[in-house]
Amino acid sequence: MTTSQEPIRSRPIHVNQIPWVEGGPGMRTRPLWEDKATDRKAHIVEFEPGAGMPLHRHVGHELIYLIEGSLVDESGTLRPGNIAYRPDGCVHSNSSPNGAIALAIIQGGNESATEIGDAPGSQIFVPEDQPWNATPRGTFTKPIVANEVAGWAAAVNRFPSGAGIPLHRHHGDELIFVIEGASADEGGVITPGNMSYRPNGAEHTVKTELGATVFGVVWGHTEAL
Repeated sequence: MTTSQEPIRSRPIHVNQIPWVEGGPGMRTRPLWEDKATDRKAHIVEFEPGAGMPLHRHVGHELIYLIEGSLVDESGTLRPGNIAYRPDGCVHSNSSPNGAIALAIIQGGNESATEIGDAPGSQIFVPEDQPWNATPRGTFTKPIVANEVAGWAAAVNRFPSGAGIPLHRHHGDELIFVIEGASADEGGVITPGNMSYRPNGAEHTVKTELGATVFGVVWGHTEAL
């Protein structure tokens, strides 16, 4: 006797439906997603003008996509549309002179630090300064940063009107944040400012009737079906 099993689907994350949680002074967060088994999480962080975080060390990896405002640390200033990578061991502080809203995708956590020493700093990427690379399926990508040891890669991807991705299976998780346009699959339509979580084993297609630009982080790889 055989039994059929429903395929694993993507899960939309409607950001504004998730309540704010008060954080440190002048900060609050929307906890969007968490996988305790891998110690990965994603949240929106809001900084009031003048708020920030004192010197701390990252125990694990952090990616920041800045949505509004500006964030300043020892490596430079992050502006809307910019991406920062804080590698394992990175020591830095940050401040937001005029306030900021950011998407943070984290694996691990952080601990207080008293000095930077020879620790690595933040890496800041400005996607608008990078060229688009065409893909065989008719989409375009800007690879941002990857960590082969941890098995993940981050990129900004653009789908022209009508472009998409045929049926495939995820061998590892994926998170996407829609910057503009709309991305649709069997799990629903993701509009600007919202996210989609594609868990390990998820099977889906992607369609973009009017086009879309997304920031995505992929762990593992995908398999065409």
